[in-house]
Amino acid sequence: MNASANTSSAATPAGVIASCFGFMVIGAQQALYGPAIPYLMQKYDISPGMAGMSLSAHFLGGVLGVLLFHGVYARFSNRSLLGVSYALMAIGCIAFAYAPSWPLALGAAFTIGLGYGGMDFGLNFLFSVGFGKRSVSMVNLINAHFGVGAIAAPALIAWIGAQNYQIAFVACAVGSAIPLLALGSISNRTEHGDGAAQLPTQGGSRGLLLLGAFLLIYVFHVAIETGVGGWEPTHLEDVGYAASFAAAATAVFWLMMTLGRFLSVFIGLRWSTERIMLVSCAGMALCLAAATIPAAAPYAYAGVGLFIAPLFPTGLAWLNRCVPEARSATAYVIAAAMLGGVIFPPLIGEIINRSGTLAAPLFMALLAFVCLLAVRLIIRVLGAAKSAELPRGNTPL
Repeated sequence: MNASANTSSAATPAGVIASCFGFMVIGAQQALYGPAIPYLMQKYDISPGMAGMSLSAHFLGGVLGVLLFHGVYARFSNRSLLGVSYALMAIGCIAFAYAPSWPLALGAAFTIGLGYGGMDFGLNFLFSVGFGKRSVSMVNLINAHFGVGAIAAPALIAWIGAQNYQIAFVACAVGSAIPLLALGSISNRTEHGDGAAQLPTQGGSRGLLLLGAFLLIYVFHVAIETGVGGWEPTHLEDVGYAASFAAAATAVFWLMMTLGRFLSVFIGLRWSTERIMLVSCAGMALCLAAATIPAAAPYAYAGVGLFIAPLFPTGLAWLNRCVPEARSATAYVIAAAMLGGVIFPPLIGEIINRSGTLAAPLFMALLAFVCLLAVRLIIRVLGAAKSAELPRGNTPL
């Protein structure tokens, strides 16, 4: 399928609405584990660390879901794979709400993650390649709705009471089933390049260098996202802010990230992808450095949320433009991003234990600076490739 076909058939308006709703559901579902932990401990008589394994099981399932969806993509259609993903999420949410034992609850969280990973990869890939010049805006649009769900879920828990967390998971199960009604509005096959499931070998080492740079950006920026979300309250309390203020400031971080993605829907129509990525990484690094100043820290973390917002979705559209012959590249970077969310929060916690809370924003600022260098490397590699093709006197981007 050529690019023009992709542009016209990725999804109808109904399919776009259903996809946005699906991202709201996975954002809400992921945000429910934290409020449920005290009641999971009570219900299953487990420790806090063991209860926290529910989120780890979810993300491990997500990694496998991404890789499985990618692995069988050539043999099945978008609609069938997305349908299975939504169904797994619905079944897993019901099972998690009413699991009679903790091992079964962990298995249910893993099942939710399988569906989450498949849907996350499937829709991100579809939207990042399927709308032509609007792909950057469209992939930002669906990812912005993840944040809407992540903000709405704690509000729902606050309304019904955390002791009734099962109701919220059942609501997510129902929400997971609703997009099934609109599967016919999604393109049944969207290829980009040859669709081969292999590493990008075209261009030899250049292709591998590009993929490596994208992997760095995705692992490190998700490490920053989860690091700020997990450790901002600890840092703010340690420098003298009240616990309630620290919690509210962390909520503002997530709110700014959601707003930033909605803004990116419009910015993506006016700015080049390269410019968005450069400004995002530079702004993220500067804000994290400013977070080391106690008086500026809450505002600096809010700035991190704003600047980090476009990186995940915009980077996917850029990746598929830079390495169009390898759909697998999208699967690898999304899976790597999920692993970054599993590995780095405890690593940052250990850094804090050894060096104090000030070390957390400094460490994350270093990661952001590496992301900036990786973006510059990608631009330079692409520029070198273009200069070899353009007539003398033309200046590549």
